[in-house]
Amino acid sequence: MSAAKIPSFKLNDGTTIPSVGMGCYMGSRAFTGQQVYDMCQKAIQFGYRHFDTATGYGNEQQVGDAIRDSGIPREQFYITTKLANGDHHRVREAFDESFKRLNVSYIDLYLLHWPQASAGDVDFSEINAPNMALTPNEHPTFVETWKEIEKLVEPAKVRSIGVSNFSIKTLEELLSQCSVVPAVNQVELHPCLPQADLKLYCDSKGILLTAYSPLGRSKTFFAEQPVISGLAKKYQCTWSQIIISWAVQQGIPTIPKSENEGRMLANITLVELSKEDMQEIGVLHLDPGMHKSLVDFHADDGSVYGWKYSWLGWNMTKGGVVPQT
Repeated sequence: MSAAKIPSFKLNDGTTIPSVGMGCYMGSRAFTGQQVYDMCQKAIQFGYRHFDTATGYGNEQQVGDAIRDSGIPREQFYITTKLANGDHHRVREAFDESFKRLNVSYIDLYLLHWPQASAGDVDFSEINAPNMALTPNEHPTFVETWKEIEKLVEPAKVRSIGVSNFSIKTLEELLSQCSVVPAVNQVELHPCLPQADLKLYCDSKGILLTAYSPLGRSKTFFAEQPVISGLAKKYQCTWSQIIISWAVQQGIPTIPKSENEGRMLANITLVELSKEDMQEIGVLHLDPGMHKSLVDFHADDGSVYGWKYSWLGWNMTKGGVVPQT
């Protein structure tokens, strides 16, 4: 069970992160702890050493169990988990609970999952559930929450801290008041949403942009795009390998998720794309109707987990996210 031969990227605190990880969000369907455990065990066998979970996913314990039971030394793994929206007022307690559930000697990366605090737990499968989110100016603000996360950093428990779902707008506000620059900003990123402006901004601040939902949440959407399917044929690989390799070649760690053994192996087997092919994928989002989000967390009222797009710093059109202006 040797580790896959993939690059790692250096963070602003001197640590490194593997370029491909296994996302552990199981979606809105019901799942058992055994399913999560089995998925992680299979992933380890195929060379995955980077696992990305969250309090809100409800499976930290199973991820930690699979890693410990592998018999592979802890230091060969990279483990990410995240603070839940309902825990912004109790950062230390929430982190300690995650640490206990994972039951590993340390956590590599702890993320502020969303900028919005919530008065209760957020059900990630129910985007149109009753709104419990606090407004941007209510206590605790994401700046106040981040300052509590800064206090967690110690090699014995957590190595790096970062954010998720932050825009240029929210990062500007955070960076003007924080003491520790986030090591990572994890966002939805794929050829329909390349986040070019955000990447340029994060690069300028020493923040590593990371891609979640890099394949969308459809097994057919990207496979049906002639550009992607044509390149998969050219390189004799899967469409998912094309997209993951495209992100990694830009220096973007990528977190795909699959329970299928064949897709697991394919997703961590990178191909080297030519400069011309990289450019062709990079302009796919400019085709009519192609620049859009491919996740299902956009509520009917034009918000995400209780926050308006303007609060998040996301400029939206019907059917998708458009670039920052």
